[in-house]
Amino acid sequence: MKRFIVERNIAGFGKASIKEVRAAARASNAALANLAPDIQWVESFVAEDKTFCVYLAKDAETIREHGKLSGITVTKVTEIRRVIDPLSAGGR
Repeated sequence: MKRFIVERNIAGFGKASIKEVRAAARASNAALANLAPDIQWVESFVAEDKTFCVYLAKDAETIREHGKLSGITVTKVTEIRRVIDPLSAGGR
């Protein structure tokens, strides 16, 4: 499976209540169950009016289908080509 960053524009989601966050996660999990084993939700980062989610999926279309099934709009899907971190600089 490939790794993707999924951007969603969701006005005010950074101030969502725990009840709203749980409802979104439940909707996502239900959609994931319908699309299994072709997609996996890894984690999400919530900003003021956006979420940035990491998924493993067979392709971008599967992620868009997840958005339709969950009712959580997908704004942009970007395939991750490589992961770098401070250790990527290497040693001397």
